[in-house]
Order: sequence, then structure tokens, then C-alpha cells
Amino acid sequence: MGNSSIGRRAALAALLTSALAWTLPAAAQDPRATEAQAAALAWLALADANDAAATWRQSSARFREAITQDAWAASLKSARGKFGAALQRAKVGVQPPGPGKGTPPGEFLVVVFRTEFALKPQGVETLTMEREADGKWRVVGYLIR
Repeated sequence: MGNSSIGRRAALAALLTSALAWTLPAAAQDPRATEAQAAALAWLALADANDAAATWRQSSARFREAITQDAWAASLKSARGKFGAALQRAKVGVQPPGPGKGTPPGEFLVVVFRTEFALKPQGVETLTMEREADGKWRVVGYLIR
């Protein structure tokens, strides 16, 4: 590889970094993103308190139709047990879900947090939020890894 190839890559990397720097603050000011993030954090506070019943009740209708409260409680307990208590959480970003086949109609946003857990210092929590007919954002999907 020549120096011009390395120079082009460096320029492209700088351009992408600059584009991200302009994009992320703008997304953070989107009222939908702010509302979805606040709803996600409120839901996570219930999960942090090991209140599976409340997380299930505060989730979207689509979520509650997909899993029973008892099955959800067992699933959340199992997942959270492997990670331990949440010690610290920082937002990574809020964005629309990627295009995919079978995506149901509706308005969705994905909220991602970098979370330090007692048993896993570098965890990631991904919450898919759905704006329901009443205008409120509710969790329709939760992934912890």
C-alpha cells in the first residue's frame, strides 16, 4: 500500500468522526429521543430494583402479549443474575432500528446504554422502545450482554 492509500483512509476516518460528532448532539436534542431515553431509564430503575412485575406492567402491549408475566420474571432474574447489580450506566445513543423484514408498523427507537454491572464491568443494555397510541414510549424489547 502506498502513502496515498493511507492518507485517503485517514481523511475518510476524520470525515466519519466529524460527521458523527455533528450527528450525535443533534439526535440528543430530538424530543422523541429524549422522551424514549427517559422512559427507558425509568423502566431500567424498576429492573435494577428487581421488580419484574413492574417492568412487565410498564412494557408495551406488544411485549406483554409476547411473554407472560411469570415467564418474564424468570427470564429477567436469570439474565440479571449473571450480571449482578447495575453500578453505573451511560447512554451510548438513541436511533431508529435498522431496516428489517417483518418490522411491525409503528414508531420505534433503540436506546443503548453502556452499563457497569457488579459481575460484568463492561455490559451493554439495548432497549427497543415503542411509542404507543397514547403517545408514551414503552419497552418492547430488552437485550443485556
